[in-house]
Amino acid sequence: MQHLLVTGGAGFIGSNFVRWMLAKYPDLHITVYDKLTYAGLLQNLQDVAENYADRYAFAQGDIADAARVSEVLAAHNIDTIVNFAAETHVDRSILDPDAFIQTDVYGTYVLLEAARQAGKLRYHQISTDEVYGHIEGGHRSKETDNLAPRSPYAASKAGGDHLVNSYFITYGLPITISRGANNIGPYQYPEKALPLFATNALNDQPLPIYGDGQQRRDYQFVLDHCQAVDLILRQGVIGDTYNVGTGTEMTNLQMVEILLDELGKPSSLIRHVEDRLGHDRRYCLDVQKLMALGWEPDYTHEEAIRATARWYMENPWWWEPIRNGEFKEYYQQVYGNRKVLERP
Repeated sequence: MQHLLVTGGAGFIGSNFVRWMLAKYPDLHITVYDKLTYAGLLQNLQDVAENYADRYAFAQGDIADAARVSEVLAAHNIDTIVNFAAETHVDRSILDPDAFIQTDVYGTYVLLEAARQAGKLRYHQISTDEVYGHIEGGHRSKETDNLAPRSPYAASKAGGDHLVNSYFITYGLPITISRGANNIGPYQYPEKALPLFATNALNDQPLPIYGDGQQRRDYQFVLDHCQAVDLILRQGVIGDTYNVGTGTEMTNLQMVEILLDELGKPSSLIRHVEDRLGHDRRYCLDVQKLMALGWEPDYTHEEAIRATARWYMENPWWWEPIRNGEFKEYYQQVYGNRKVLERP
């Protein structure tokens, strides 16, 4: 693995992964391939472009554009693809499912076919714990569990996973898949829960928490996820899937309380609002398979939440222009008319 194509590398997890890999491996060359949609921003990579100019390249393009993908693979002598490119936000998938099918399903097919045609390149798919759907009782999702997605986003990612597995079984393409828990950390677009709440709190605006806030999630720090993907690429079994998370869980309300404490903001900013359509109540992953490779997270839930909150507090240069742009219309569309509930 010497020439890596990171699709979606200008987004949140992708940009952190690119930074991590270039810093760790001095002989590695990375080409970022990104459409630069609202959440794919070149400023996420500005330090990478400055510090690793001899080993970093950027190519703009859509993963659903087969000709462009093949062109970039050939031009940069790519031997490995890591696919972070995706439409990822559940609320947006409810508003516009079509974009998710085009990118997360058809775009994944285009990448797989390009990898096959180029000589069976190594391929890694970034997926999500949401493909398992709502998890009952004390069960933790295992990689062998059936997929039961409940939102257009989760369904599109599950479709991508099935395609990836089919290319391994049918064509022998050397693939792996990782299904990650909720990532948090630097450069996450503020539509997602934690950066939304952090930036709202820093602006002394209410924090709109869906329903009673008792939905349970595994919040992992993005660099823990990046290390896991690195390990899977180098030591994972070809054809296998690996869950990535802390293996623990907390309620969304607990997450918000930790965040407000770190920012020194009052709990009076919390607003319970009408719940999201089809909102899954609980996700929790069994991560024993990944830990058997020698991986464990460096950050606990609380450490990850506090580190992320501090980053947003210290980097208004990054998020203030975002919140003053397209984000305003999106925020109004999702939260503007949402009913406020009595606090449980």
